[in-house]
This record gives sequence, structure tokens and C-alpha cells, in this order.
Amino acid sequence: MKSKQTISLALASMMAAGLLAGCGSTASSTASSAAESTAASSEAASSEAAAPADTTAAGKVYYLNFKPEQDEAWQALAKTYTEETGVPVTVVTAASGQYETTLMSEMAKSDAPTLFQVNGPVGLANWKDYCYDLTGSKILGDLTSDSYALKDGDATVAIGYVIESYGLITNKTLLEKAGYTTDDIKSFADLKKVAEDITARKDELGFAAFTSAGMDSSSDWRFKTHLANLPIYYEYKADGIGSTDAIKGTYLDDYKQIWDLYITDSTCDPKLLASKTGDDAVAEFVGKKAVFYQNGTWAYNDVKDLGDDNLGMLPIYIGVEGEENQGLCTGSENFWCVNNTSSDEDIQATLDFLYWCVTSEAGTSAMADKMGFVIPFKAAKDSTNPLIGIANDYVAEGKTSVDWCFSTMPSEEWKNGVGSALTAYAAGTGSWDDVVTAFVDGWAKEYKLANG
Repeated sequence: MKSKQTISLALASMMAAGLLAGCGSTASSTASSAAESTAASSEAASSEAAAPADTTAAGKVYYLNFKPEQDEAWQALAKTYTEETGVPVTVVTAASGQYETTLMSEMAKSDAPTLFQVNGPVGLANWKDYCYDLTGSKILGDLTSDSYALKDGDATVAIGYVIESYGLITNKTLLEKAGYTTDDIKSFADLKKVAEDITARKDELGFAAFTSAGMDSSSDWRFKTHLANLPIYYEYKADGIGSTDAIKGTYLDDYKQIWDLYITDSTCDPKLLASKTGDDAVAEFVGKKAVFYQNGTWAYNDVKDLGDDNLGMLPIYIGVEGEENQGLCTGSENFWCVNNTSSDEDIQATLDFLYWCVTSEAGTSAMADKMGFVIPFKAAKDSTNPLIGIANDYVAEGKTSVDWCFSTMPSEEWKNGVGSALTAYAAGTGSWDDVVTAFVDGWAKEYKLANG
């Protein structure tokens, strides 16, 4: 970012017990270059809750939603708000992996979104000129901590609306059938031992250790972003920094060994990963074909048919010293922004809608129970999502949550480069050196492009 711009993000306090959980999105959408709009908008699912014919309500709301898995819940909540207030609320949900291109397309229209989101400081850098200053707003006043706000100088331009955790979702019943419990896994060495034993007895047991690490666009974000967060987090921690213009790759050997485990001890041949999808992974996990499934608290609705008592969640261990004290990866990449180019009436209508979402019984219940969110607002309800309870348990035990450092990744293009290298390595058409090059050299290149 330019030196005259001060955009700060402090997520350390997200580790407080009771404020954990609910990621959510099936894709990370860091703003990158001025990419051309794609067919993403045509894939978006939209619905407008029409206002009553005799309404005199001023303003309207158009929310461009980032989370495909919560589309149905947002549509229902928008309808409820319109029925209560007469204010029309339109929710459009971007296709998986297409939020940024959809946003660019929609913001160019005369009826642009009044409410959109950024994933953190990097995403904000591209959109800050469109962000309404929320200073003095009721919703900002209801935030439990200013640590959940993004600032541009003195202006508060975005607020986090959900705190989430991810790790290895575990079928405890299958794990016990293999002769283990989650208490047996406290490090990468433990995980490797269990995974390799399951693999050796795969035909006898009837299941694999890991679901397929699909690398198509509906699934690759789990590895080029969420898994890649681990070596970045440990490097930042070792160096005492919160971002960098040149990642060193100190922990890429550790990244390699967890990736090797994912692709060799799973349900499919590594050469098939390029075409494997997120739906494939869900089907394998729910179909009891694998013990471990890397994903987050937001994925509960996808796996709940296994039964709450059968679900566990482990930290993602990669082999770093002291990782036995590690908890889940916890943070947020979901920050609401109000479009300052909207009319005054639409801005006010949007602010009122947001405040209702985080304070009303209907809003807080929908966000906790239907969406599975933990929201950092004073009126938040406890979520019934058992994966969130597990995340809270790790904090209560004194485990150190892993920060979401992937919001500092320099661009979407960087992620794509790492993803392509991971896919080629798995298929045997590329080397791990290519992954290291994409990770380290790609970071420096993309950071320079993004920051002039």
C-alpha cells in the first residue's frame, strides 16, 4: 500500500473464547488486477423480495453475497426484512471463486451493490474509494471490538461480520474403527502415523485417511489459500511480523510434507486431483469413504448428516516445533463495506438493514442457527454449530489459534500460481521446486505489481 494510506487490521483478539468460528466461503476473493468481467454474474443466484405495493419506504438494499453456502439463508432473511419494513432487499450470490470478477462487473452498473465485502487489507486496497465511512454508525457502535474493523486513515471503512475456524473435520467413528481417537493425534508425526496405517489397511477398512484434495476452482482454495496459510503464519510468527513484501519460504518443507500426506493417503490417485471438486470431497466424507476432510466451521451443513456425535475437528499439523500447543486456524476474511456511490437513501437503508441483521431476534437467529456464524456484535447469539463448540474448546484448553495470515497474500494471481504448481506436482508433471518458486518468487513479483 502507498505510505500515505494507513489501513490496519488487528485480529489477535479473535482468539478470545466465545468469539470463535463460523469461514466461510467456498473461495477466497482477494482483489488483484483489473480483470475483465466474466460470466460469473450470469451464474449468480439472485432474488428480490418485493416491497408491498403501498410502501412509502425510502431506499433499497442490494447485497452482493460472498458465501454460496449461505445463499438460501440470506434470501430468506432478506424476505423477512422486506415483509417487516417494506424496504426492498436484493441478494445476489457470486458463483464459487468468482466474487471479485462479479463485484467488478456489478459495480460498473448503474444499479450497483449498496453492500459488498472485501477479504482484508489487500482486498480493501482495491475498493477503499468505494467504501462509506462507518464512523458514528449504529452498527459500528455495536461491534464488540474495534479489532474487527478495517481503517483507512481515521475512517472506518469495513467491519468484520463473522469469525470462523478451519482444520481437519474428522469422522470420529471411522477413526475409532481404525483403532484411534482424536486424542491420539497431537502433532504431524501422529497424523502421519495414523494416515499411513489407515492407507496400509485401506481395503480391509473400506475407507481412506483423507478426502480428495480437489484442485478445480470449487476446491483449490482449501490448499492454495487455507493450507498455505500455515507456513506463512509460522514464518510471520518466527520473524515477529504481520505482513511482508518478500516471503522467505522458511516453512515450505513443512507445507510439502502435509501436502504429500494429503495426496498420497487419500481416496484417489494424485493424478486425478485437477478434476476433483469440492462436492467430491463432501460426498466422500459424508459417504464414509474418508476420515479427514480439510474445511471449516462453515461446512457444518454439508457434513451434519453424519451426526454431531460423530464429528470432530483437529488442527492442521505440518511438523513445526511446538505445534502440540496449536489450535484451529481462526479469523475472518469477511468484511462488510457500504458503497459510498449509492444514493443517500440507499446508504441509509443499507445501514439500517445491517443493524437489524446483527441486533434483531430474526437477524441474529438466522446468522447463528441458519448460517452457523459467530458474529462479533453485542447481541450475537451462541451458535448451535458443534464445530464452533470444538473451536471454543481448543481456546478454553489454552491452545494458540493460528491467525488468518492469508489476507496478506499479495494477489489472486499469486494463489493461482501456487495452485497450479501444487496440481502439477501432484500429477507428477512438476517438481516441488516449482511450488517453491511460485510461492517465493511469485510473492515478490505480485507484491511489487500490487504496490507499484
